[in-house]
This record gives sequence, C-alpha cells and structure tokens, in this order.
Amino acid sequence: MATFIIEGGHRLKGSIQPQGAKNEALQILCAVLLTSELVTIHNIPDIVDVNKLIKLLGNLGVKTRKISQGSYTFQADDVNMSYLESAEFKEDGKGLRGSIMIVGPLLARFGKGYIPKPGGDKIGRRRLDTHFEGFIKLGAKFRYNKEEHFYGVEAKRLKGAYMLLDEASVTGTANIIMAAVLAKGTTTIYNAACEPYLQQLCKMLNRMGAKISGVGSNLLTIEGVDTLGGTEHRMLPDMIEIGSWIGLAAMTQSELTIKNVSWDDLGLIPNVFRKLGIDLQRKDDDIYVPAHKNGYEIQNFIDGSILTIADAPWPGFTPDLLSIILVVATQARGSVLVHQKMFESRLFFVDKLIDMGAKIILCDPHRATVIGHDFKSMLKATTMTSPDIRAGVSLLIAALSAKGTSTIHNIEQIDRGYERIDERLRAIGAKITRVS
Repeated sequence: MATFIIEGGHRLKGSIQPQGAKNEALQILCAVLLTSELVTIHNIPDIVDVNKLIKLLGNLGVKTRKISQGSYTFQADDVNMSYLESAEFKEDGKGLRGSIMIVGPLLARFGKGYIPKPGGDKIGRRRLDTHFEGFIKLGAKFRYNKEEHFYGVEAKRLKGAYMLLDEASVTGTANIIMAAVLAKGTTTIYNAACEPYLQQLCKMLNRMGAKISGVGSNLLTIEGVDTLGGTEHRMLPDMIEIGSWIGLAAMTQSELTIKNVSWDDLGLIPNVFRKLGIDLQRKDDDIYVPAHKNGYEIQNFIDGSILTIADAPWPGFTPDLLSIILVVATQARGSVLVHQKMFESRLFFVDKLIDMGAKIILCDPHRATVIGHDFKSMLKATTMTSPDIRAGVSLLIAALSAKGTSTIHNIEQIDRGYERIDERLRAIGAKITRVS
C-alpha cells in the first residue's frame, strides 16, 4: 500500500493541464465493442480505473494499441465471448465499477452480456436496477446468480421500446443507449441523463452510424441500425479534476491557471465556487485563479439564510465535487450546508478534517454544516487514510494547506482517478512525496 507524505503550508504557482475525463473514458472505451472496425481515441487518462478497463477489453479479445501518450486504437473484430464465463473475468470485472458498461454493447452485438457485481468506491449503494430494467424492456432475458453475484442478460435481437427511467443514471443511460443503437425499431428514453460526457458518447455513436436525436436533453430517441463503423474521438477534459484544482488554489491561497478546461461544458461548477467567494476568471479557454491572500467569503441566500450546496442530476451540480466544496469551505468566511443526496457514505471522511481542526457538524449521513476559519486558524497536519477517490483528493488538498507534515495512506484510491497527481503537483511547487 502506497503513501503520500505532504509538507503543507506552501503557496503554489503556475499552470496545470487537466487530464482526460475519467467518467467519459469508461463509457467511450466500452463503445468500441459495438463495431468490428478500428476506433481511435485521444486524451485517455492514464489512471488505474481506465487502465484496468483497457486490460479487460484486451482479455476479451479487443486489439488495443497505444499510438502515443493518451491515444489508443481499438478493434473488436475477434471478441472472445467465452472469456465472460471464465474465473478470470469474474475476478477482473468485479474490481472495476465501469465494467458494467460492457454489458450493453455485448448484448446488442453478440446477444449476451455478463458481469460480476462491480466494485469501486465505498461511498454507499450504487444500484444496477436502471441498467437491467432497460435491457429487459428492450427484450432481454435477465438472470442473476446470488451465490456468485453474477448478472447476465441474453437476447437474439433487441427490439426498440419506450422507457421512463426510474433515475437519471449516467452509466445506466449510457448502457441502455449502447444496447439500443443496434436494436430493431425505435427506442425512446425519458428521464435520461444528459451530462456532457453522455453527450460525447452520443456524438461518437452518431459518427459511427447510429441515429440518436435529442442529444443534450433528457428525452432521447434512438432509431436502431444494423451495424456501426469505426471513428476517431477525443475526450473532454475532466471537470472533476478542474474543480479539484480550483479548490486547491483557494485553500492554499495560490495563483494557478487551469489550462484548456472546455468552459462551455462546465455547467454550474464555476458559479458554485464563486458562491463560496472564490474569484475565478475566464481567459480564453483557461481558468485563472488569483491568490486569495485576503481569503474568500461565502455568499448567503438573498434572504440572509445559510447557503446550501447540494448535488443534482446534470445540469445540476455534480456529486463528485461536493467533497471538494466541503474542504474548501473549512477556510472560508461564513458557513455553508453541504447536502450530499446521492450517496449515504460519502461524507464519512469529515472526521479526518475535524481531527485537523475543521469546524464541521455532521448532521446525518447526507448533510454537513461547515463553519469556516477564514484562515485565522490553520488546519493541523495529521495521518489519514483515503476512503475513496474524491475524499482522498479532498484530504490531500487539506494536507497541502495544513501546517506541518501529513501522511495519507491508501493513495491507490486517489490513483484510480487522478493521473500522476504527485508529479503534477510538484511541478507547481507542492512538497509531496510518494512512499511505497
């Protein structure tokens, strides 16, 4: 198990380039299974979760070739479906949350798809019902082995259907879309997720020959086609990483430029940070965050009541950044209520921040009130363990702002979502060391 040693209290300076979007990559990589032709993908992040999925695709028989840093070609012209019933697959598949999204493409193209119960973050329940209910409505037969926690769907040919999703699940919507593009007839998906990464998937599929309309809305119409062809695709920058760097700049009172952020795809993210009093400026397609030497002040609501920041389906605020918002609020002037609606275990890392001297009241598993220090009292260094990707980065930001030397264990969780994070932070002046 690897560890970060962080000497906090240093101001950072310079520019940082966000990696390709992790949550887009997990969808796009699974989509290569929909065609036998060559697919080229650029700006793929070099992170644990994505590399695991690329390896899984290789084990499945997909020809993968790295052509440069972040760029790969994929060709699924000789898929080994017997791998899906092997002991190796049952082990590989359960170690990665994104593996669930191979089921839709395999079901559409080969008539069957299997998956063990996927792993991932320990942030609460993450239901798979939306995925499989969608496949069933398209005509698939569903089976589940309770002893092995192994799911399966089978169909000779999927048929288009109308469906109203019980939740606007991003991965669920992506999986159903990838199944429906090769189904016979028309599929209509209402209450579909509409995140920029899902829009990217739909645009890529349309370039491959799919017929998807309503892209960017919560009502998608998909006319099934017989086959899809190859294409070339470039990932968006990772909006969660962009939000993390905004929070890092504010907490360390540093002057940072975040390069090539694709502003038009950030939604509410800039405005939510501005509500915390953080000055961030648009310079072409970059975000410039000046050094907040006088701190930052939380805006109350118009009637004077305490600001509440809550997650919601896109175009609402992404739940993946609430952990960052919470840690940034610990040094603001004023108070804020953070309401994490989606996952019931995601706020449990706040005890580490309280140990560091933060003023946080955990109201219940979903809500926490933060009373900011306004930099009048620095957080204190401590020893911590990263529980999940986003909490891990939040604790890292706290450690970089704290007085003294902190230790963070289980940093493999951070590596799952952030590419070479220690190297990139050292490049802008952070004192961080990786110890095996």
